[in-house]
Amino acid sequence: MRAASLRSFSGHAALPGGKADSLDETPYQIARREAWEEIGLPLDDSKLPAPFRIEHLCYLPMSLARTELVVRPCVALLHTGDTTTTLTSPSCSSAPTVENSLIPRLDAKEVAAVFSAPFHNFLRATDEQPGPHLPPGIWYEGSWTTWHDSQWRMHFFYVPVSGQKVVKPRVREGGLAALSEHDGEGGVEDGEPGRYKVWGMTARILVDAATIAYGEEPEFEHNRHFGDEKMIEMLAEQGRLGDKKKQGSVLSDEESRKVKEAVQEGEREKGEPSKM
Repeated sequence: MRAASLRSFSGHAALPGGKADSLDETPYQIARREAWEEIGLPLDDSKLPAPFRIEHLCYLPMSLARTELVVRPCVALLHTGDTTTTLTSPSCSSAPTVENSLIPRLDAKEVAAVFSAPFHNFLRATDEQPGPHLPPGIWYEGSWTTWHDSQWRMHFFYVPVSGQKVVKPRVREGGLAALSEHDGEGGVEDGEPGRYKVWGMTARILVDAATIAYGEEPEFEHNRHFGDEKMIEMLAEQGRLGDKKKQGSVLSDEESRKVKEAVQEGEREKGEPSKM
């Protein structure tokens, strides 16, 4: 969760990330550095608690935020190297778990909380594991919206956190990489909701990643293309992206038409938008 003090999207759920410090950094190097600065995930795998290691798997197509910020999602797997069981498998209760072995060191200036979510559930329209311990509320809702004259599916997930350990920064002068603490098994403090909302570009990236990882289509309506590279390419050609943008914040009719055609071309390559 982003800190309340941030200027944009304060208090919203987000993945660790940020901008390049230099043109020499690769997207994966940027992602690892930002994860270190924001949540204390070690840059060097040798400094991870044994037997954990991080395996870089791939990049996803670039996504475009509503603020016209281009993001390259980097996918990596934190695992123990044991391919016979999962980290949270009931059959391996003695195996180390991320929750117990890795206690994040949060940058209190940027991060309000760290929580986890069931990855496969980002393909489902309801909670995958309903039960008496789930907090009230729905798992998913969505709607179609028009952006740059094209139809985009907005996803809203409500992740239950009342049954997990939510990590928050301790109040400490300086903020950066402050020691962190668990809220406890309840996962939320008194007066806080039992679910955290995940939406916007963060939700779209998670849906794309889960779709590719599991080879399954989401149960809910969604855009068929991954990322926004066609739109990004057209906007870049028109000078709409980067530090030096053209004057004016509204696309001309001709520019909107070209962007719409680019998005439709991307949809045709992978099929029409999926609707229930």
